Order: sequence, then C-alpha cells, then structure tokens
Amino acid sequence: MPRDVTTFLMFEGRAEEAMNLYVGLFQGQVVRVDKYGPGEPGKEGSIKKADFVIAGHRLACIDSPVPHGFTFTPAVSLFVDCVDETEFERAFATLSEGGAVLMPPDNYGFSTRFAWLNDRFGVSWQLNVP
Repeated sequence: MPRDVTTFLMFEGRAEEAMNLYVGLFQGQVVRVDKYGPGEPGKEGSIKKADFVIAGHRLACIDSPVPHGFTFTPAVSLFVDCVDETEFERAFATLSEGGAVLMPPDNYGFSTRFAWLNDRFGVSWQLNVP
C-alpha cells in the first residue's frame, strides 16, 4: 500500500504564485518550500519543490527547469465542495479571474450550485455546493 498520495502540479515559473493563491483562498498551509539556488538547473529563486495543504488535501508543486510541450488539462481537476454559496462565489471569482470558464455557475441538477473552470495557471477546478 502507498504511504501517501499527493496531487503534484508542474509549472514553468509560476508555482509560488499559484501555491500562494490557493493557500490564501482556501485558508491552507504551506508546509515546505525548496527553491533553486545559484548554479542549479532551475531559475534561481524559483520553486524546486513545495508542499502545501488546502482543506486537508496534500499538494506539491514545482517550477520545471525544462520547458514541456504540454500543460494542465481539464481531464484532471480539483473538485471542491464549498461550505456555502458565499464560499463558492469567492472561490469562483478568484479562480476564474484571468482563466477560462468551462461551465458557468448554475444549478445543473446534480448540485444546487456548480461551476467548472481553468484558473490563470491552467489548473482545472470544479466548484460545488452540495
């Protein structure tokens, strides 16, 4: 059995900005941050690896020093059950700013309030009020 399963997010230069947005929005916690230093393969000061927690969910992120021909896809998303409509609206406003709305906020029959979006970093989120 695995000891742990962590969602791992790979960025190309915006890992710290994304992590800080998510931790601030969901009142999470940064657990550890390791940054590239002088002479290392990544840009000095960028994220070598960071660990953080939002709503009890462990995530890790990096700034890849190697450019890739791919990024995030909505086929994998972070699903958030919001406590109420106020939390839902705050999360939607914050995450959709500079991003792309895939399904606008509405009652789709399977929940009282639901939205699906890609944030400004390309990470896909499904927001829900159960």
